[in-house]
Amino acid sequence: MKRILLAGGGTGGHIYPLLAVAEQFKRDYSSEEVELHYIGDPGAFEVEFLGLGITIHKVMTGKIRRYFSPLNLIDIPKTFIGLLQSFGVVYWLMPDVLFSKGGPGSVGAVIAGWFHRVPILIHESDAVPGLSNLISARFAKKIAISFESAAKYFIPPKVVRTGNPIRPGMLAQKMDSSSAKETLGFSKETPLLLVLGGSQGSQRINEFIIKILKELVPQTQILHQTGLKNFAEVKKLADASFLDIDVKLEIKNRYQPIAYFDEITMARALSAADLVIARAGSGTIFEIANFSKPSVLIPLPSAANDHQRENAYAYSSAGAGIVVEESNFSAPIFANQISKFLSSPDLMIRAGEAGFRFARPDSAKILAEEVMKLADNN
Repeated sequence: MKRILLAGGGTGGHIYPLLAVAEQFKRDYSSEEVELHYIGDPGAFEVEFLGLGITIHKVMTGKIRRYFSPLNLIDIPKTFIGLLQSFGVVYWLMPDVLFSKGGPGSVGAVIAGWFHRVPILIHESDAVPGLSNLISARFAKKIAISFESAAKYFIPPKVVRTGNPIRPGMLAQKMDSSSAKETLGFSKETPLLLVLGGSQGSQRINEFIIKILKELVPQTQILHQTGLKNFAEVKKLADASFLDIDVKLEIKNRYQPIAYFDEITMARALSAADLVIARAGSGTIFEIANFSKPSVLIPLPSAANDHQRENAYAYSSAGAGIVVEESNFSAPIFANQISKFLSSPDLMIRAGEAGFRFARPDSAKILAEEVMKLADNN
């Protein structure tokens, strides 16, 4: 039996790829062949780890910041305590391989693994690596990347491009567009615009969708994921915007706000969409790509190391969509870009196909195989 230790945390961007690879292991290997453990702080994802039969080893985690912050006074001691805890967990488990996704808590696990001579594979989702993975790369035997442009930050012989893993269960929920539209309560005859703001939502994107709502609904249906905290406000503003114009009930019903997508609803929404508007987090980009959808990406300006901007332009250069900088945001520009896509079916098809080529749909399987290679050679 191979004992595999998963590390990483902080956000869904770090956790979801771990879950995707864990799910792949469950599909490809029996419990007698592979034993999965997780070290870190699972946060809200604890139930999902347990649901996959993964043993959780909680350690204290602290965020490593490259800038001055009073929070460092709290997080530096937490990071040190977490490092000591990680040494204890790794010594007790003595795994065959450590797979780290980066994020808070992962560096301590990587250092402990290296000290105990456990082979380490790290995965970097973004075009610009985060600090935790830049540190961890020194101790890793293999470095998996999602974007080719990330390779320049690492030692070339260690690097393998795997893409960013999407949970196999989500990919299994793919549907044809017409059926997915009907399942979600939309007409299968009219194009569907999917707006993704992430679990927290994007207030800036929400504002612009509301501003151009009256221009959009005559030509498209809209499924708008607002974020849990923003749902009530967005719905109120959308209802108010429709009061200004004389439109049929059928047109008003073309707009549907929703607070949050679970895995199944997200798969249906991406299956149904003709065009996606989204931020440029790696997880979001690769979900869009795996469902062969054209996109308009709006990088988050405050993202660490400006990685969302780098992600967006790397993806756009493959022909999979276009980038609209938030600094250039205006309602007419935004509406024009959307109309340009919706009025060009051939352009949308080509962009969707380019996205799928970029996606590496078998990313979770590739990563699982790379992990097992290290375990077999240990």
